[in-house]
Amino acid sequence: MKTLLSAGESSCPTSAASGAGAFACQPVKLNMIPLLDLHAQYRELKPEIDAAIARVFENSQFILGQETEAFEEEFAAYCGVDYAVGVNSGTSALHLALLAAGIGPGDEVITVPFTFFATVATILYTGATPVYVDIDAGTFNIDVRQIEAAITERTRAILPVHLYGQPADMDPIMDLARRHKLVVIEDVAQAHGAEYHGRRTGSIGDMGCFSFYPTKNLGAAGEGGLVTTNNPEYARTIRSLRSWGEEHRYYPVRKGYNYRLAGLQAAILRVKLSRLEPWTEARRTLAAEYDRLLEAVRTAVAPVPEEYLMAIMAHNPMFASVPPRAANDNGTAWPLIPFPDGWHAAC
Repeated sequence: MKTLLSAGESSCPTSAASGAGAFACQPVKLNMIPLLDLHAQYRELKPEIDAAIARVFENSQFILGQETEAFEEEFAAYCGVDYAVGVNSGTSALHLALLAAGIGPGDEVITVPFTFFATVATILYTGATPVYVDIDAGTFNIDVRQIEAAITERTRAILPVHLYGQPADMDPIMDLARRHKLVVIEDVAQAHGAEYHGRRTGSIGDMGCFSFYPTKNLGAAGEGGLVTTNNPEYARTIRSLRSWGEEHRYYPVRKGYNYRLAGLQAAILRVKLSRLEPWTEARRTLAAEYDRLLEAVRTAVAPVPEEYLMAIMAHNPMFASVPPRAANDNGTAWPLIPFPDGWHAAC
């Protein structure tokens, strides 16, 4: 039985809609509720963003430059790490982190199948093999109880994804990595500002990889990404790899890429970074209100098909704080979860 309607589709039976039915029925047009209003965000920040753009045109440092350097310093301080290296996308951040860790053909990298496909694509870019560990049904993050069984003599790294703003359970992951001498690369594309036992995501593993796609909690006016680390060698290598393998201008020392962060994007991100904490708190407040309202009505609504709920989760930033569905006595379910003590989602 079909239970979901497309936008503009009528909910009336054919006979009723044509006037042959025994009851009156009016077509129902479904309208999408916007998840994000970037126009409103720009209007709020317009004077500061316009001034930041003007600064870049005044100094004409459009690729990397002083705005990128300043943003790297500010974002490193925000995350509580020693180094941050800006790149042109979250995909590039993952790619270069893997390369800096020495990942290549013949190696295996443990990650999850439930993620945006860039996580896995970048493993394949290096010639390595992704090895999947299933997610925990209560968090949608990697099930740490299954990781050790997936480790082989070819395993070189673990790549956990902090999905929907909720941190993966990092302490067991780091313990496994230390015992097996593995590198841990965090995919933080959806978890800017999230905390795990008092530590920011991106500061716990060996490297953290961020995306600044416009719809992220911290979004640029185009593509952007960044790698965080406390390891100076990783930072040096990634700085070289992002700019054609150079360590000095026009002197490449390794195979590199054109993955540099634009000065305009960095300047805009600096403006938005100053708002990230209040924005995150506002998201958490709204998410808690959604939980409260859904709790009050969940016995009165029809069950949502599992595949539809998962599709909403994959595209809805508010689900950053929403775990799997908890069913009540009559089988109706809504996504309602408490976070473990010490965990803070970036909704």
